[in-house]
Amino acid sequence: MNLLFQILSAPAGPGAGGAGMQSLIFLLLIIVVFYFFMIRPQVKKQKEATNFRGSLKKGDKVTTTGGIFGKINDVKERTVTLEIADNVLVKVDKTAIAADPGDQPPAKK
Repeated sequence: MNLLFQILSAPAGPGAGGAGMQSLIFLLLIIVVFYFFMIRPQVKKQKEATNFRGSLKKGDKVTTTGGIFGKINDVKERTVTLEIADNVLVKVDKTAIAADPGDQPPAKK
């Protein structure tokens, strides 16, 4: 931020106008690159995860962020009950559901 204030408050003398404008353009270019390569993909990924968690239903096979594979037995507003073995139920927060195991590529042998 200090660099931006220095650029904007620099005196507009006969030889100083071009250097300040080049610095401002360079700063804007860096911001645009950060947006398209870091911020935008992260927001897109977050929206996909939110939509996935919103579409969970009974019988779906899922994986938690802790690596537990299970089948959804019950879905509530904030939690999901997973059946991880016969008659073994685990209550998990929806934000801990990572992905559908069918979406993951097969392991190489």
